[in-house]
Amino acid sequence: MIRKRSLMRRTAVVAAAGAAALVLAACGGSGGDGGSAGHGGHAATAPSSAPSSASASASASQGQHNAADVAFAKGMIPHHRQAVEMADLAPGRARSAEVKKLAADIKKAQDPEIRTLSGWLTSWGEDVPAEGAMDHSTHDMSGMGGMGGMGGMGGIMTAEEMTGLENASGKAFDTAFTELMIKHHEGAVEMARTEQADGAHGPARKMAGEIIDSQSAEIEQMNALLGKD
Repeated sequence: MIRKRSLMRRTAVVAAAGAAALVLAACGGSGGDGGSAGHGGHAATAPSSAPSSASASASASQGQHNAADVAFAKGMIPHHRQAVEMADLAPGRARSAEVKKLAADIKKAQDPEIRTLSGWLTSWGEDVPAEGAMDHSTHDMSGMGGMGGMGGMGGIMTAEEMTGLENASGKAFDTAFTELMIKHHEGAVEMARTEQADGAHGPARKMAGEIIDSQSAEIEQMNALLGKD
């Protein structure tokens, strides 16, 4: 009986030792899990780094501009200058009060836009097109950059057309001014649509949208004026 008890005790001790070994193994496994959790913790930090990266990207895009924005500004400045030049002819030549008002509205809208566009180019380290940079006689627009292939010259007048407008008066001026300004506006609208499609600078794309809206409305107004003649 004593031997049996002794054997039973030894068996119990061995069983206990085995159980202890299992516990230790389990603890070791737990340590492994802890390491795994550590990886999980590292993975958990990834999302926190993502927003910071996205935030940096968003911050960079706020002042971002690209070649399309530069081309838009460099092309629209001489384009607007010619529209203002045309509008300046109206007070002493136009007969229609509506044409005179339209010319005044065009100048009032486009003068500030020229200043804004020039400011963007300066801030981007780009040259502002010089006065007279546009050569009407050859249809060449210096500084147009990527806009050069925009449907000819975006409605730009030739030297002959400008001279004809300067020499016209009364109803002949009203008709010539209206017809030429419609083409001029159509060119500006196309340039603005290109900026909206390809540009990256938020304020430039916003201006492009305003140009599309305002000049499309003026095109309708001028078509109506021609219909009244």
